[in-house]
Amino acid sequence: MVKQKKPRFVCDNCGAEIAASEKRCPQCSRYFSSIRCPKCGFTGQEEQFLGGCPGCGAAKTRSVKKAPPPKPELPTWAYAVAIGVMVLALSLLFFCSGLRR
Repeated sequence: MVKQKKPRFVCDNCGAEIAASEKRCPQCSRYFSSIRCPKCGFTGQEEQFLGGCPGCGAAKTRSVKKAPPPKPELPTWAYAVAIGVMVLALSLLFFCSGLRR
């Protein structure tokens, strides 16, 4: 199995590795207004780098099909009501068929 590379984010000011969600460096407190690729120097907003560098493709992840959202389950009372209606319908069916004889 091939291990996929994840993008690494590094502060330009102090060189500390930071999380992708950080808006400022925890080491030197510098705020980030954009992201720069360490390989090709492409600079852009965070949204552009979600799949890797748009300039050179560094740390580009393979596209994975997203699973469809799970179907919502019915609450337990809905099943109870459905079973009750079926029992009532079957009871009426047998009761009415007994009257015809």
